[in-house]
Amino acid sequence: MPKLEITSQERSALRAAAHPLRPVVLIGDRGLTESVLKEIDVHLTAHQLIKVRVAGDDREARDTMLQTICEKLSCAPVHHLGKTLILYRPNPKAAKAEEPDHNATRAVRKPNEPYTPKKQAATGEKRTRQGEAAKRASAKAKHLEEAPPKARRSSATAGEAAPHRIPRRSGSALSLRAGARKNVGSRGGAKR
Repeated sequence: MPKLEITSQERSALRAAAHPLRPVVLIGDRGLTESVLKEIDVHLTAHQLIKVRVAGDDREARDTMLQTICEKLSCAPVHHLGKTLILYRPNPKAAKAEEPDHNATRAVRKPNEPYTPKKQAATGEKRTRQGEAAKRASAKAKHLEEAPPKARRSSATAGEAAPHRIPRRSGSALSLRAGARKNVGSRGGAKR
């Protein structure tokens, strides 16, 4: 079987994804046997991305093991760091199984349509821009009808409630100019 080739961006992403993984296959002193290859194949099928730990100090032997594994099992070498090998082989059955599930929950709407919450969409309701504008206008009119008469006045005098229902006080610190207050020291305290 041919060795799988991956791009440098894919390799970088796979290396980052493999960081928290622990080695699932250990290659001992006997080296790369058929049972070890079978075990690597089983784990690649189950997990797609695995780490393999190799015993031995010979780096060239580890390199040849990596090449042999990749050629026999049709997987991609992601990284070789010390005695740890990272291997990747995509599972086409798992990818096909995940694809319909991923697209089934995806919201399908045009960019110019307003967002409809899931519960409303499940009942068949759809929001439109005209409907939303009408709802806002009716809510505003209802709010103005329910407001007390003083709050509906356009201009409020001192001492009366403003349209936002916050009473105004004459002589508040915000209404005076800086330095116009008397009996105030430089540090904000009263003079004696």
